[in-house]
Amino acid sequence: MNTKNLTRADVSFMDAKDPLAAKRAEFYLPENTIYLDGNSLGPMTHAAKDRVNAVMTQQWGDDLITSWNKHQWIDLPEIVGEKIAPIIGAGPGQVICCDSVSINLFKVISAALSLNPSRHKVLSQNDNFPTDLYMTQGLENLLGREKCQLVTTKEEDILDSLDESIAVLMLTQVNFRTGRIHDIQSITEKAHQLGILVIWDLAHSAGAIPVKVDEWGVDFAVGCGYKYFNGGPGAPAFVYVAEKHLAALEQPLSGWMGHASPFEFSPDYEKPPSIKQFLCGTPGVVSMSVLDASLDLFTDINIEMIREKSLALTDLFIELVNQEESLNQLEIITPLEHDERGSQIAYCHDDAYAICQALIAEGVIADFRAPNILRFGFSPLFLRYADIEKSVELLIDVVSEKRYDSEQFRSRKAVT
Repeated sequence: MNTKNLTRADVSFMDAKDPLAAKRAEFYLPENTIYLDGNSLGPMTHAAKDRVNAVMTQQWGDDLITSWNKHQWIDLPEIVGEKIAPIIGAGPGQVICCDSVSINLFKVISAALSLNPSRHKVLSQNDNFPTDLYMTQGLENLLGREKCQLVTTKEEDILDSLDESIAVLMLTQVNFRTGRIHDIQSITEKAHQLGILVIWDLAHSAGAIPVKVDEWGVDFAVGCGYKYFNGGPGAPAFVYVAEKHLAALEQPLSGWMGHASPFEFSPDYEKPPSIKQFLCGTPGVVSMSVLDASLDLFTDINIEMIREKSLALTDLFIELVNQEESLNQLEIITPLEHDERGSQIAYCHDDAYAICQALIAEGVIADFRAPNILRFGFSPLFLRYADIEKSVELLIDVVSEKRYDSEQFRSRKAVT
């Protein structure tokens, strides 16, 4: 798409021709707000709000404990997992919804090591999302470095760092700071040639860009329910395990719900030969029900449509910023090439935090990532091209007039 010298009429035409335009009406969106942070927390859907009311009043309120059967509470982890599966290119029986990304990482790192017992090194990149590194460090402390040893390297050195001493490669598909995409297929193939199992964190990609875990031979994957899936704050995460591994692996969090027959109340754990072995405790029914409702957004569209609009939105934002001389001080660190870019744009600036806060005061919600990154997320299901144009106009005002140069915008809050 040629975004140079666009007029307002051009932007209106783009919105009028947008095949996803009708999806916006399915969201509750506050007036006078442009939300460029759906890559961190997706906005609420009307279906989610209605589902909460139903769960709280009818299901919990009226039907009480009978809802475990009557409203399929007990089956929610599998029901939601099966809705997520086609979005990440997984066949049935390989995805389950449960716990958080952090807890699920602990499970899959442990499981991957159990499948590769002659090795103990877990390789990751040194600027991976911190929880991925932290959970591996915790497992290393628990088991000892002779059974689990975290090794990190720079992004550009990952392939050269693969060798037959590595048990597990753990990477995030989209870098949370820069938005750069890893080539899952080629990296996984190279790892497998050396006998390495691969874990992919899809938290910043699932629901925004095409993923084909089955086709690409992925061993394990985890992902988030509250970003592009719009499942609400703290929504449960998901786990993908390739079917070929399910019978042989071991994961240490062998909770009641992950038992082969939980309601026989056996004193000894027996794992099921299915993805259900990755369950631990009782599912959070309210939050999982919200995610279940929100995932229905994806039933009548495909991920390629979402990706096409994501690239168009980000192209437009980049070009509009590039055209404005007053924004030259913003240094883009997100790749310009489509096949290397996720659904976010990141800029470096010494006053990135203050600029972010000043934008929020103007009604444009972005976010900041340390040490100096101003990050904009683009969720194609509710954003309009007109929102992009307006957000850049306000960014120009904030930067050119230095509206951010105020103590109220420089004071760091607990969540950035």
